[in-house]
Amino acid sequence: MSHQCRFCSTPLRTVVADLGSTPWSNSFLKPTQEAIAQELSFPLKVMVCSECLLVQTTENVSPGDVFNAEYAYLSSFSTSWLEHARRYATAMVDRFQLGAASQVVEIASNDGYLLQYFVARNIPSLGVEPAANAAKIAEGRGVPTCVAFFGKKTASELLKRGMQADLIVANNVLAHVPDIADFVSGFAVLLKDDGVATFEFPHLLQLMNGIQFDTIYHEHYSYLSLLSVERIFQACGLKIFDVEELHTHGGSLRVFAQTAACTRPATKRLELLRQQEGDFGLNQMETYERFGTKIGAVCEAFKDFLRKAKAEGKTIAAYGAAAKGNTFLNVCRIGPTDIDFVVDRNDLKQGTLSPGSHLPIYPPTHLSVAKPDYVVILPWNLTDEIVEANGDIRDWGGRFVVAIPELRII
Repeated sequence: MSHQCRFCSTPLRTVVADLGSTPWSNSFLKPTQEAIAQELSFPLKVMVCSECLLVQTTENVSPGDVFNAEYAYLSSFSTSWLEHARRYATAMVDRFQLGAASQVVEIASNDGYLLQYFVARNIPSLGVEPAANAAKIAEGRGVPTCVAFFGKKTASELLKRGMQADLIVANNVLAHVPDIADFVSGFAVLLKDDGVATFEFPHLLQLMNGIQFDTIYHEHYSYLSLLSVERIFQACGLKIFDVEELHTHGGSLRVFAQTAACTRPATKRLELLRQQEGDFGLNQMETYERFGTKIGAVCEAFKDFLRKAKAEGKTIAAYGAAAKGNTFLNVCRIGPTDIDFVVDRNDLKQGTLSPGSHLPIYPPTHLSVAKPDYVVILPWNLTDEIVEANGDIRDWGGRFVVAIPELRII
């Protein structure tokens, strides 16, 4: 079956990774045989466009099915992410002199985790969030929220209501939109002439360098480099003038964009990162072709660890039923005979089974009841936070395990 680039319609020819068939990474199951029997799986393959360099999934899962009224991911369950949001708000207020006369809009504002820090400074704020349950929580925090998917249509409707933004925030959503051109074009509509939009997204260079294949899942339609994002933005009426490299999500970028008519000069950081991506080979198809060959070795090392631990009679649990963890478990073909259970702080996930792998999900307090010998940290980007918050695991001799980019026993 042939596929076309979701941005520029060029035929796709180069496979970056083929991860087989897996369920949606946030489609948690009721613990019944009926639910397991009805579970759906979809091909999970990513390819790269030779023209615009956008790395993308080949399947289109409907966003309405993924980000429904009971979307299970809530940002405020991560304390480190809240602190990241607080620091961002402070930095943007200072850099762009935001105040009571300004307007901040966040796209995919989730449960108000970020806008609450602007609201606390009396800066007019609006969230645009498709998941109704998350929007309701945000409203309860005093964050006005519009339940909608963002694109040119939503931006035009907001503009008609007199809304124009000094700052638009889009954290970890650019990869989640199937029609990336329509989505980005909405920013050019809603921004004031001298407004700024910031986008944070996992950096493709870090994904490839760190063999972070578990960040590939159906809800992530795109895997983004600066090279591809600049081409997309330019075609949609935006231009990037600055970029920051972040440690979040295994290595992310925060790009600063302005309207095409705005004249902020490009920073040295932007020029250096363009050069860095070129040096890594992100403009060469051979670089993408090599990536897929590294995934099998990571899975085999983890499965070898599980086999040896089981042979020694050890018990194994996992921490964090996050999307990346679910992808990792499914690509490695892990099930309840390999790992006994997974714990997660999100009460929406507790009492369910993880998609595909069917591990029972408990609250973190279950660790001190079961006292496993090993706890596999699935959201490896939060390793320090999880280790620090669960130091009592050492009381019974338990140890933490991280599998990406290589197996580590902590």
